[in-house]
Amino acid sequence: MRILGLEQFPEEHQEEYPGGSVRQLGAASGSRKLYAAIDTLAPGAQGSKFHAHTAQEEFFLVLKGEGTLRTRDGERRVKAGDFFAKPCGVENAHCFVNTGTGPMEILDVGTVETGDVCIYPDEDAYYLRDQGLVFRGRDQVRGWTSEPEGDE
Repeated sequence: MRILGLEQFPEEHQEEYPGGSVRQLGAASGSRKLYAAIDTLAPGAQGSKFHAHTAQEEFFLVLKGEGTLRTRDGERRVKAGDFFAKPCGVENAHCFVNTGTGPMEILDVGTVETGDVCIYPDEDAYYLRDQGLVFRGRDQVRGWTSEPEGDE
């Protein structure tokens, strides 16, 4: 068991991207079945593309700042202290945008699931995480079946 501190967080488990960063707490501490991360968003930044998971369940706690949580039902204001669970399923698509004036920090905890597919409804894209492959729905083969002699 590794006990680490946020003040001396290992660089190899921190990712920077335009407008934000992610500290992979679970990976740094050796977690196998859960991931945990702290996402930091600059004002105006979006944490991820609007997406859902087919197998992964997530839990979020806003640690600092305020922003907007976009879901299939619309946009909701969130602030430090707000938390919610996001079960798997396309109906639970989501993303955060920092609409505040200071940094926004979000604790993001979830299950690590074999076979999880990320669905990006805005782009009609499907990311097969285990294989690292992305497909668009418009590339769907229509009329195909797994039955022998069943293709049109």
